[in-house]
Amino acid sequence: MNVSSGGTGAARRRRITITLACAGVFVAYLPVVTVAVSLPAIQRALGASTAQLSWVSDAFVLPVAALILTAGVFADVHGRKKIYQVGLALCAAGAVVALCARSVQVVWVGQALAGAGAAALLPVTLALISHVVPDPRERGKYIGLWTTCMMAAMAVPPLIAGVILQHVEWRWIFLLPVPVSLLTMAVAARLLDESRAPGTRRLDWPGQFTAAAAITALIYGVIEGGAESFSHPRAVAALAVAVVSAAAFVVVETRSTSPMLDLSLFRSPAFAASTLAALISFLGLIGFFFVLSLYFGLVQQLSTFQSGLRMVLVNVVSMLLGVVMGRVMRRVSARVLITAGLLVTAGALLCLTTIGTDTSFWSVAWRLALLGLGLGIAFPCLTSTAVAAVPPHRAGMAAAGNNAFRQVGGALGPAVLGALLTVKAIDALPGHLADAGLTGARARHILETADAGGLGAVARLPLGADTGRALGAVSEAFLDGLRQCLTISAVLLVLAALAAAVLLRRPRPVTAPVAVGSRPAP
Repeated sequence: MNVSSGGTGAARRRRITITLACAGVFVAYLPVVTVAVSLPAIQRALGASTAQLSWVSDAFVLPVAALILTAGVFADVHGRKKIYQVGLALCAAGAVVALCARSVQVVWVGQALAGAGAAALLPVTLALISHVVPDPRERGKYIGLWTTCMMAAMAVPPLIAGVILQHVEWRWIFLLPVPVSLLTMAVAARLLDESRAPGTRRLDWPGQFTAAAAITALIYGVIEGGAESFSHPRAVAALAVAVVSAAAFVVVETRSTSPMLDLSLFRSPAFAASTLAALISFLGLIGFFFVLSLYFGLVQQLSTFQSGLRMVLVNVVSMLLGVVMGRVMRRVSARVLITAGLLVTAGALLCLTTIGTDTSFWSVAWRLALLGLGLGIAFPCLTSTAVAAVPPHRAGMAAAGNNAFRQVGGALGPAVLGALLTVKAIDALPGHLADAGLTGARARHILETADAGGLGAVARLPLGADTGRALGAVSEAFLDGLRQCLTISAVLLVLAALAAAVLLRRPRPVTAPVAVGSRPAP
């Protein structure tokens, strides 16, 4: 009787832990697409340039990329439940700050706080699943569920944001994470068990500082280079700091007795391949969502709800597929699934290069559904492969490392593709203005406005009878930039697929060096 009762209690605790892990990743990803579909509304309300809009997205992703490794170590040392609660609190605080914003700079602050919360939640939620499901084959099913919840966070809230923006101010899109975070905190405080990694780990402050410096300088340099020029002193200095900091990070981690990211993990082909593929694919995809939201708002003049209805197709298909991917991963190798999924995603992006100003809903819908199909196949495998490739006591570090590289790619996406979009569109705009019959002083005024405030600033110019022709030229210039971004994103995903096909093998756990003074894992 006692054995049966104990087994039932353990099963109940496992269900609670997995449920809260899925709730945590749901909270972490709430701002991603919600903010993306609302960028045109934010731009109109605050008069933000394309570079400033890039920072709205990157202010969230940057702390995730910079802090996620340290958050994983904190959770291993001080307890996963504590870091889980801190992450939820930061997500709620960031949403409150953005909710009260009256300028784009305050939105950045709110997004940064939410990003810090997501940095805490992402590694700890995967580590919680690994803790209660030590069997790698069984764990794949629950990581598939974890991915489904992540996709749900990017599917439902954009539609809610669209409804909100039809009735109240744009800042109310940030309301949803507040009650969801607080409710999850209350449940976790009562029901979630504390857990830590076996052995003794210490916080790696030199590794944290060098990693944060490298990532921040890299993103800043790319955004400034796109807004000004990559030969501009600020961009050159930032990129130089990024290179030096990255080199210092490698040296520090190699010599540390308790590294934040044990570089020996990359000796596992499965971990190296899945992490590289995650970085490249997120660079292409997050950048794609950034420019696609601008296409719906600037070119097709859609409302936020209409934009969200189109973009939600990607996440709905991925979410539905994620329900069955756990079982599929037991029967089909990760190498096949990741490669096939990324190639399908690249094909969908290439299909999107044919869209124009008057493309119908259904013409866009099947392309976006195809994109969701590819993502739903590939992404659960990327995460589960990285975690399964290492010993269980390194699961938190592996999850944090994989997510860190993924978020670096996600931070670079809007910066790189936003810069490429702006450069290409501004270069193409004079030709389209001439085709529309706008030349001379009027054309120069439009070009100067677009160069200084972004393409969206042209819509606010008092052009009188020329407004229609000017906006048509702007739309065509934007489409030139969009097609270039889609092509680059597709190429990046093909490279990620090739990396998976060449490097990925059956996951073989690597035995990382045991830190001095630590106990060997059982």
